[in-house]
Amino acid sequence: MAKRQLYFKRYLLTGLLTIVPLWLTWMVFKFVFGLLSEVSAPLVAGFVSVLGSTWPTTGELLGQPWLISLIAFVITLASLYLVGFAANFVIGRRLIEGMENLIQRIPVVHSIYGGTKKLMSVLQNKPSGTQRVVLINFPSPEMKSIGFVTRVMQDASGRELAAVYVPTTPNPTGGYLEIVPVEQLTATDWSVDQAMAFLLSAGAVGAETLPFAAEWPGAQANDLRH
Repeated sequence: MAKRQLYFKRYLLTGLLTIVPLWLTWMVFKFVFGLLSEVSAPLVAGFVSVLGSTWPTTGELLGQPWLISLIAFVITLASLYLVGFAANFVIGRRLIEGMENLIQRIPVVHSIYGGTKKLMSVLQNKPSGTQRVVLINFPSPEMKSIGFVTRVMQDASGRELAAVYVPTTPNPTGGYLEIVPVEQLTATDWSVDQAMAFLLSAGAVGAETLPFAAEWPGAQANDLRH
């Protein structure tokens, strides 16, 4: 009986370790798929509706929600590719600049677009004096969170401070902005891609060691007792 229980626990653990990476991969893919498909979904749904008014059978066939999402996902990917392709040529750059000039004239939208574009551009370049990917003491001194340094500045006394964006997981589009003294940052040798993979996988994909020695209140108390 004890042997059967041992086998049961072993196989259950093996199955869990096999399924969890697949499940995390599926969750990340589902998030990205949903995000990209939502962009073109209204356009595809409208086209299918117009098509269905002329050819009801075809419209009913293409009107399946999963098929609309799939077509919208492919259209969004193709559109992103075409935008990136066009941005490498003079005509494409002029069109993008014209669109940006139009956005700059819209009161609220230009602030959101400008801030987002600035964030994307600073993530591509390492700020002077510090690493891009760091660890900070957040949300408490006993915990560490991954952060992206967006800029380094100084306070009135000349002390260097870093603006650190701390994304949430598994959705890194939301997060917190923390102002942290540079000397309190824990530098890492991670690239932005490695840090994003760690965040999107909820920690399942990442380095085996971290660049700091964890200090736990319980461990300190035990050391004092001995």
